[in-house]
Order: sequence, then structure tokens, then C-alpha cells
Amino acid sequence: MARNLITVDQIVNDFVLSMDSSDYVNDAGDTIIRHFALRGIRDFGFDVSQRVKSLRLTTGANQTVELPDDFVDLIKVGVVGADGLLHVYGVNDNINISQRYVLDGNDNPVDSDGDGVYDREDAKSGSVQSGVFGGDDSVVFTNYIYQGNVGQLYGLGGGFYMGEYRINKEQNRLEISGDAGEVVIEYIADEARSSNPVIHAYAEEAIQNYIYWQLLKRKSNVPAVEKQQARHEWFESKRIAKSRMNAFSKEDALRVIRKNFKQSPKY
Repeated sequence: MARNLITVDQIVNDFVLSMDSSDYVNDAGDTIIRHFALRGIRDFGFDVSQRVKSLRLTTGANQTVELPDDFVDLIKVGVVGADGLLHVYGVNDNINISQRYVLDGNDNPVDSDGDGVYDREDAKSGSVQSGVFGGDDSVVFTNYIYQGNVGQLYGLGGGFYMGEYRINKEQNRLEISGDAGEVVIEYIADEARSSNPVIHAYAEEAIQNYIYWQLLKRKSNVPAVEKQQARHEWFESKRIAKSRMNAFSKEDALRVIRKNFKQSPKY
């Protein structure tokens, strides 16, 4: 493990060692401390240090890709070309994600698990004949005919992608339109779902302040001033950690300046 990373176990141990008999939270157990440490790591990760992961996944027979178990939000989808670069897919919200009821022999909906919700299955196949609405031979909405030639309607389509996708949030998967047997997705992951989550060393104090604030929040014998101070320290330490992690150096500024002033070729 990289030396600039701190595990949740280290954070919990350090917090326990720092407590003494006069603290308001001296009766907190390791389990509840770890619980709030994980919540703090999740909160900090979403706001400051988003953990971006890249994963290659196989496309199913029905042109779907199951999202990872630690998935939070999608950044990009694509395929790796011979050049080693990721060629991205475009978003197409018109990809069909519909389902239909599973019927028994008498055409009645089936509720196999008895939860009051009828069973469903994918209904991805088309129900309208090609050439009427969409399709390669369509002239409605997609193409126009002028002097015997077929052209694109102005304002529709545009751009070039290796394929298209749509997020199916209900079934927690991607619907893919393309011929690739596997795709690469880059996504924001929930670090708190790891077996032993880690966080940057810059964030250690912020997570400990978060634990302390959360332990105080529901204690009726703690003065409101102490709770407010704990909350302030959490937000202040998070701000400092964010500033350290996202520092903009002089080298970064020079690189941006040089990029914007590249000499153009002369003709």
C-alpha cells in the first residue's frame, strides 16, 4: 500500500488512543467509531477525493453490462483501440430499456416470490417494422430525400462514437449499442465499501474530526457549544485537506500557459 494512504483501521486506532476519561465520547466502542469513520470516508470521498476506478467488463448476450458493486457515478464508457487509447461511447437516451410482465399459460401475470409485484423480463426487441420509424431505410425524422439523394436532417445526430450506451438505473446496468464483446468503464467508486478502506494522509485529521462530531450529535448531556465547535472543526479540516490535495503549483500554471501559446504552422 502507498505510504501516503491511511487505512480505516489506523484511523480508528488513533482515535481510540487519543481519548481520555474526561472526553465526552470516552464511552464510545470501536464498532460505532469504525461506523462513523466509514461514513466520514464516504462523505469526504464524494466531496473532495473522488476515487476513480477503471474496469473492463464483458458485454452480455442481451447487450447489457452489470455495474460494479461499488459503483456510485459514471464518468465514461468505451472500448480500447489498437492505439491503447479509450474510444468513448456516446449517451443515447433512446436505447430501449423496457420490460414486460411474465405471463403464465393463461396469459396472467406471474408473482413467483409473492411480494405483490409481478415478475418482469426484458423486452428489448423491436415491435415496429423497420423503415416506418427509424432503421437504416427510414426517411421519417432520420433522413430526407432531395433530387434522388438521401441526406441527414439538419440538427439531428452529429459526432462520431464507437458505440452508444444508456444507464438503466432500475436494473443497475448499462444498455449497450455496439458490437464490442467487452467495454471499459471509468466510474466513481464508494471507497467505504472496501474491506479495509484507505484515504489520503491529508484527510486523516478531517476524518477524526468527523467521528468526534458524529459521536457528539445525539448526546443530550453535551453542551450545544461543544457540538457546534466539533461541526466547525470537521468542515474546516475538510477545507484544509481539500486545499492541500488540489494545490495548483507554479509548474501547473506554466504548463497551462505554454499549452495555450503553441506556435501555429505557417503556410
